[in-house]
Amino acid sequence: MVLSDAERAAVRPPVEFSSPAAFASSSWRRFASIWTRRFTLSLLAGQVVSLCITCTSVTTTELVNRGFNLPTTQSVFLYLALNLTYTPYTIYSCQWFKGWGKMLIRDGWKYFILAACDVEGNFLVVLAYEYTNLLSCMLLDAWAIPVCMGVAWIYMRTKYHWTQLLGALICVGGLGMLVAADRITAKDWDAADMVKGDIFMLLGATLYGITNATEEFFVRKSPLYEVIGQLGFWGTIICGMQAGAKEHADMRLATWNGPVIGLLFAYTAAMYILYTVSPLLYRMASSAYYNLSLLSSDFFGLLFGLFLYHYQPYWLYFVAFAVVIFGLITYFWHSTPEEQGKLDPQAPAYIKPRAPERDEEAQVADNDAGSISKADIDNDEQSKTV
Repeated sequence: MVLSDAERAAVRPPVEFSSPAAFASSSWRRFASIWTRRFTLSLLAGQVVSLCITCTSVTTTELVNRGFNLPTTQSVFLYLALNLTYTPYTIYSCQWFKGWGKMLIRDGWKYFILAACDVEGNFLVVLAYEYTNLLSCMLLDAWAIPVCMGVAWIYMRTKYHWTQLLGALICVGGLGMLVAADRITAKDWDAADMVKGDIFMLLGATLYGITNATEEFFVRKSPLYEVIGQLGFWGTIICGMQAGAKEHADMRLATWNGPVIGLLFAYTAAMYILYTVSPLLYRMASSAYYNLSLLSSDFFGLLFGLFLYHYQPYWLYFVAFAVVIFGLITYFWHSTPEEQGKLDPQAPAYIKPRAPERDEEAQVADNDAGSISKADIDNDEQSKTV
């Protein structure tokens, strides 16, 4: 959706430069205009998914410390949970298995590619952490942002204003502060094979960007339950086969006890929330905004570390978090969330929409009303004839 000059002036009051007082008052009006219900929910949703990312990192670290180092296997539980909750409703909405089968035949290949990119992106990023250091991982993971913005432009021809690019740069600047804080507080580790790890991270970040932009394109045109259900359906198959092929021997050697099962449940719950909220954020804002929101996850990691690992708080973390939030606000200084892409979700045309169920009393009432109306019309015609 592209706004006209009059519409934009209504939603984003212009900044005046005639005097310092006019500049200050008009800038405040512009700042206040940003805080619509949709933007506020987008900002909050972005921090929810960022917090979920931190939860998954913490639970994965705790699983490894307890002798459970099966990253692909633990992801199977996520895709299985998505499949078991969203696919049954998709089947119901598609007029049961006949319509669902049509969807698999006609559109299943698109969701298969989406799920494959998602599964392999997760796998490559986890693999990168085993070879390269934290500094490289954090910096190279930001590569997903320009990839996502580029792919979104290919799909939806999204027009990026220069203030959006500025907001993205400010967020990346906040990431740089977080990296510096990690370096100063000695949270880094030595790289086993930096070249190999950096390549894995670049490939994983590229797949992340492609996956996010593609999923945004799908959820803007299709129902949420269909997209998430298909992602869970194909993800369960792909991830399950990969886990069976690569980790079947380690499954027998891994620790399976109460604390491990509890951590697996926490990891799955955090990822489930992330995979449910992120499509909503794609609709409210964009996939690029989602990736920028994730840059604050290291700050939440500090909060977890204060209680779990007794980290010492370092002032630069708080400044970096404020810079990232400032960048997220700047991103919509000129543009609005509604302009990021057309939102028109519809069920597939080849599936007959489910008619709302009506009880017998409502049908009888409709029949009686139709009979009365017909009788009134006949009486009126007889009166006119007389």
